[in-house]
Amino acid sequence: MTSPAPIAAHRWLMTEPGKKLVRAEFLAAADAGEVVVAVAGCGVCHTDLGYLYDGVRTNHALPLALGHEISGRVVAAGAGAEAWLGRAVIVPAVLPCGTCDPCRRGRGAICRSQKMPGNDIHGGFATHVVVPARGLCPVDEERLASVGLGLADVAVVADAVTTPYQAVRRAEVAPGTLAVVIGVGGVGGYAVQIATALGATVVAIDVDRGKLDAIASHGAALVLDAREMDGRALKAAIQNLARERALPQTEWTIFECSGTAAGQQTAWGLLVHGATLCIVGFTMEKVEIRLSNLMAFDARALGNWGCVPDLYPAALDLVLARKIAVAPFVERFPLDEVNDVLAAAHAHKLRRRAVLVPAA
Repeated sequence: MTSPAPIAAHRWLMTEPGKKLVRAEFLAAADAGEVVVAVAGCGVCHTDLGYLYDGVRTNHALPLALGHEISGRVVAAGAGAEAWLGRAVIVPAVLPCGTCDPCRRGRGAICRSQKMPGNDIHGGFATHVVVPARGLCPVDEERLASVGLGLADVAVVADAVTTPYQAVRRAEVAPGTLAVVIGVGGVGGYAVQIATALGATVVAIDVDRGKLDAIASHGAALVLDAREMDGRALKAAIQNLARERALPQTEWTIFECSGTAAGQQTAWGLLVHGATLCIVGFTMEKVEIRLSNLMAFDARALGNWGCVPDLYPAALDLVLARKIAVAPFVERFPLDEVNDVLAAAHAHKLRRRAVLVPAA
């Protein structure tokens, strides 16, 4: 069997931290077990900004195309992956190998051979991306159209939706849970919606009134502005809500999604007896805490790295069932404007999550 012919494509490469991305032509070709995906959309994530502006190192040597929130259509397939040809897909942000010991035990998030687009391999700030076929999430385009979404829009499912979905599932959120989400732009906004969909009463905390207003109509039972309240006042407001809703004053589930030192300090200060603290956001900043509080409160802390591909269909189904709203929180931009979009995101000038769309 002959290999599929390479496809003329281009991508935008990070060549060094702080510098504008550079457009580069390449030929996209799939080896055995791989596919070439024509990118419909690629979301711009806080992690991409970390690589470009904050000194976070990529695993792949530069130059590298960033971007790990990818949706598109399979246009070429290597040996063993032919069944994917022509299908609409979401590319998981973390692609475990599927064969190592952690993968076999259901711990694909810690697979040491995992491939993350825009970190381990070239990512989706491109017209095409070459990725392993294992773990791809198929998209039902008829259902997608029925809820008023295009394939580009669900690029954000690859991280902004699925990462908090895994965190919420791991934290065992259920009806009767009081959940607190800190940082409700992007990942945190979807964390609010997912926890609500699974039956929790959710408190949203942020320093951006616009983000709080947006999420107030998408699942948050209470929104609190951390600029106007100190840690003690925040905790008191949540306790009041718990009393009003006949919810427990213990065993809160706290999701830190802001990826800031201030947000992490706030999350730590909200620990109560039996609490579950979920660290979803990432920051290079250091935080000083008294770790013994976990012991004193008999609490637990959970990290969360991406989302295993097995959970993607269920997360996507919440979008297609209209239990998670995507359209109000995304905005499309032409791929060729990538440098301007990244600069605007870094300057906090974007109100929605940017999705970069290659020209037709």
